[in-house]
Amino acid sequence: MLCSNLDQEIIVALNLKKNTSKHGRITAVSMMKDEAPYLLEWFAHHMAVGFTDILVYTNDCSDGTDTMLMRLEELGLGYHRHNVIPEGIKPQPSAIKTAQVEPIVQESDWVLVFDADEFLNVKYGDGTLTDLISAAGAADGIVITWRSFGSGNVVDWSRKPVTEQYQYAAPELWNKGWGVKTLFKFESDHWKLGIHRPKMKRKALETEYPDSIHWLNGSGLPMEDYFKYRGWRSIRRTVGYDWVQLNHYAVKSIDAYALRKLRGNVNNKEDKYNADYWSLQDRNETHEPSVLRHAERRDAILEELLKDEVLSKLHYAALERVEAKLDEIKATEAYETLKADLLKASLVPINEVAAKPPKARDPAKIAALMSSVEKRDADRPKSERRSPKSATTAPADASDVYNAGKIDLTSDVRFEQVANHDILLPADPRVFTPSALDLVSMGKFERRAARYIQHYVSSGDRLLNVGSGLCFIPVFIVKNTTDVTVMAQEERSILAKIGHSVAKTNGVADSERLKIVDGPLFFANDAKGVASGLLAYINDFNPSLIRFCTPLITPQIIENIDLKNTKRIIFANGFSDDTQPEFKDALNAQGFVWDTDVADKILLARRQ
Repeated sequence: MLCSNLDQEIIVALNLKKNTSKHGRITAVSMMKDEAPYLLEWFAHHMAVGFTDILVYTNDCSDGTDTMLMRLEELGLGYHRHNVIPEGIKPQPSAIKTAQVEPIVQESDWVLVFDADEFLNVKYGDGTLTDLISAAGAADGIVITWRSFGSGNVVDWSRKPVTEQYQYAAPELWNKGWGVKTLFKFESDHWKLGIHRPKMKRKALETEYPDSIHWLNGSGLPMEDYFKYRGWRSIRRTVGYDWVQLNHYAVKSIDAYALRKLRGNVNNKEDKYNADYWSLQDRNETHEPSVLRHAERRDAILEELLKDEVLSKLHYAALERVEAKLDEIKATEAYETLKADLLKASLVPINEVAAKPPKARDPAKIAALMSSVEKRDADRPKSERRSPKSATTAPADASDVYNAGKIDLTSDVRFEQVANHDILLPADPRVFTPSALDLVSMGKFERRAARYIQHYVSSGDRLLNVGSGLCFIPVFIVKNTTDVTVMAQEERSILAKIGHSVAKTNGVADSERLKIVDGPLFFANDAKGVASGLLAYINDFNPSLIRFCTPLITPQIIENIDLKNTKRIIFANGFSDDTQPEFKDALNAQGFVWDTDVADKILLARRQ
């Protein structure tokens, strides 16, 4: 080894030692090649989140990554192994196979396999793995979904921490970024390590062992049973970010990206670092700084690491080497060409990203691979195999149409205005979920509602639209009628603000026939079952027609509110079979009957 062994006094002098946890050994396993400029930040960050053991395999390093890891091992803080790669085998699978029998892994209680461009972001509790695993209770694993972070329009190289430089990410519901990594209880008799998730050994599959396994998603909700056996991506029903996510910094700045093109990567994908890959990974639609909760602890650890003279010299030598290399390549025509290509690729809207879809599954091959236990699970009714949705997958407004959480319009994102039933709407990925964005881009957003709404609106109507989103239907009605007046209510003020912009774009802003309000349905002093905000709108506007587009309306609200002169009520999203009798009873009590001539899932009540 390049560095000599040190005595205990040196470790104490650094005021730094390995973490411990009441959950035993929690081990990070990673593979690296030429990551020296980023290594100490990555290492310090993952000490900050609470890994007790960090094991890194390296191959063919030329920038001191391996030497730095050796030093960290000498300091008693981590472990380094050379990845000896058999001919014809990729580096990452080779390292994972070796790690399977590594004593450190064998003695671990929990294991997570992940890469140097991935930073674990624990949102739950105090931000440590100990708190996260405690919250998981009796669960055997947590499936952690990637969150794709882009360049944030950063071009130049910087020594600032990765997690501080790049704070803009893809929307939570962008499914092209839904790869996963799995933190799980390691039992070598039952599991083989994998890149994205462990694989259950055949001898375990043919027993009752699979029945005992329970994994959670990143929001702490049960994973669906199929994931015990196969899969490496989250799906709509299983994605969750409330407890934990894996921040994936696949591109970083243009300068950092240019440097990476000059070397290989752990999977030997020589054509990986091109403009198409950049447009896929350079997603900056949402400001997402939650990982900064770990910054203070990370900085304290990093400060201690840099007190070691050997590590400090290696770290700063790596930075200087990178900066010298950049000076060389930035003087070349190839760099200018690459920079121009990447800047152009950054302008590709999220709904136009060209990404290779996962290969379609062959049902026959899957069936042939299934164990008897898996076949038994697969034959169960879907309702028993599927998990409840997390808050991430179910925005409160308009059935997964708009992105949940804060919609940040300050980032500069390119999008088009697209005609949907002659109403121009912004195809803005900061606003719409990916599935809704696809519909907007194709001109098919809420097309069923637009087709049918004119059949329910009468001349001279005063329409109160409750839960209007960005006001597509209210604007559509005002533009396509001459004497209908609309009040559009939307609780999320940012959507109401966008609604004003939609109205202006379509020539009906400041119209006497359209009023957009962003007040709530419920005020703090509401009595149980009474929507005082809604009552205020009814008293103020005196609607003849009300259109409900929100699940917040309940039979109890209908029962307890004075509908005054309202003649018709539209339930735009319908309601469940369980609540339909209650709604009917509440409306019958107010003198309403059901109109049988309505579109699928659109329910209409008329006052007799």
